[in-house]
Amino acid sequence: MKIIDAHMHVSKIQSFKQTADTLSLIDYSIEGLQKEYKDAGVVAAIAMGVTETKAGSFPDPAAETPMGIDLDGSMPASFFCCPGINPEKLDEKNLLALEKSLQQKQTAGIKIYLGYYPYYAYDKNYGPVYELAKAYQLPVVFHTGDTYSDRGLLKYSLPLTLDEVAVSHRDIQFMMAHLGDPWVLDGAEVVYKNENMFADLSGLIVGTEENIAEKKNTRFFDHLLHALAYCDHYEKLLFGTDWPLIRVKPYIDLFKEIIPEKHHQAFFYDTALHLFPKIKAVFA
Repeated sequence: MKIIDAHMHVSKIQSFKQTADTLSLIDYSIEGLQKEYKDAGVVAAIAMGVTETKAGSFPDPAAETPMGIDLDGSMPASFFCCPGINPEKLDEKNLLALEKSLQQKQTAGIKIYLGYYPYYAYDKNYGPVYELAKAYQLPVVFHTGDTYSDRGLLKYSLPLTLDEVAVSHRDIQFMMAHLGDPWVLDGAEVVYKNENMFADLSGLIVGTEENIAEKKNTRFFDHLLHALAYCDHYEKLLFGTDWPLIRVKPYIDLFKEIIPEKHHQAFFYDTALHLFPKIKAVFA
């Protein structure tokens, strides 16, 4: 079975490198990730653009829109990108740069970092971003749920706040990253209610195979299983790792258990092709 990783990072930001070192990932590099993907059957991936102007500064109010991918090494043709948005850097110059990036072959969508930046998804600052998404028929990805930085503000990343955007912009497709974890039941309701809202299940656990095994023996996944059963729209869910927060193969194996087998083809591959037309043009 072919797999698409719909949410990962290839960035120099300090927190990712520290996490990779802590978890003893094989190799935090483009080459190291490609090896993990080859071993796991991953044929394409979407990197969420994020940059910082100095080490440890993300969420960085000085970062220019669009935030790109900057890990050292040549990006393979199977890697796509969702350039990141800094809502405090959306002047004419930055919007023109964003539009230019959307015209590139490997730009798959747009990434908005709710919670990291103190703006709700329906804030008027994002209006020009939604207009560009509509014009280029590309999806918008939202960070939702817990923030990796303790400087984030959770009220801005609650998944229920996406309902207003989904209703106001019916002609745009949206992806809720992390299903709003730990508020996954709210996230499931927003996906269930809105035809144009999808969700990835990336980043729900940070660690190694041992961390996954330990949590499977507790009630850690109960809230997720409840939410998935409530949502009952597996065709609107996508696989993603949030690499380098977790190794690729163990995370795939986890969701082969959690997602009913009859939905594996959609979850691991087909829905990503549907939601991201730039990828479909290459792989379909």
